[in-house]
Amino acid sequence: MPHLRLAFTLLFLLSASPLLSATKPVGEPTVYKTVDGKPLTLYVTKPADWKKSDTRPAVVFFHGGGWVGGAPGQFTEHSKHLAKEGLVCVQVQYRLLDRDNNDPPTICVEDALDAMRWVRSHASELGIDPNRIASAGGSAGGHLAAYLGTVTQKEEGVSTKPNAMILFNPVYNNGKGGWGAGRVKDRVAEFSPAHNISQDDPPHIVFLGSQDKLIPVSTAEDFQKKSQSAGVTSELRIYEGQGHGFFNHGRDKNRWYNETVSEMDKFLTSLGWIDSSKSSK
Repeated sequence: MPHLRLAFTLLFLLSASPLLSATKPVGEPTVYKTVDGKPLTLYVTKPADWKKSDTRPAVVFFHGGGWVGGAPGQFTEHSKHLAKEGLVCVQVQYRLLDRDNNDPPTICVEDALDAMRWVRSHASELGIDPNRIASAGGSAGGHLAAYLGTVTQKEEGVSTKPNAMILFNPVYNNGKGGWGAGRVKDRVAEFSPAHNISQDDPPHIVFLGSQDKLIPVSTAEDFQKKSQSAGVTSELRIYEGQGHGFFNHGRDKNRWYNETVSEMDKFLTSLGWIDSSKSSK
């Protein structure tokens, strides 16, 4: 469909912007899997007073880019900030789709699952609590983060389900008329978080601009309504006049980055993952 192709092009152009590509990931690089001889790396950012014996909460970040672009580094500033608040943060490299074909995001979700499985299975080495791991991401990375929390998997020993989700303008409805529908086609139930909401989904917060051309506010409101109806804690923050990617560090003198990070901190504090009495602020 022409409108879906246009939306895809817009998202790819956004993913190619310096805001997503210029920042290098911080933290310790670790290969979590190798596919066809290509290593895939995640980058671990730890608090200054980190010890291996810690049991800290953690956040696993997935970058945006329409499943075809972007790279770890988009959430470098978020990672540095949360490390100051006492959390361990992980930025994930995952395989990207070929822009010239119309494949569904199978390899992207496979890597997201394997990354989460690796993090949880190495919790004792990372100094984190395996029962306090959030998935997070923006745009297509927000899809991956939401996918982990909603789409039921056949677990093999180590669960890939996060304990919370932090979603920045996530493309999490891939059904008819939604972003990504052209790739997902008739496999909506297999890939679309909005079509897999259930009572065992983790608490989450969603950030969205009111002028986002890829994700209508109604999509976010519907996701929240269905989540709350299932008994899931679902928070939604709408930012008037803002478009896709508004939350990225470096935009508008960091006004929206600062505002969304503040709300993210409040959400994590409500879960008991940030101790407000020891906050860096």
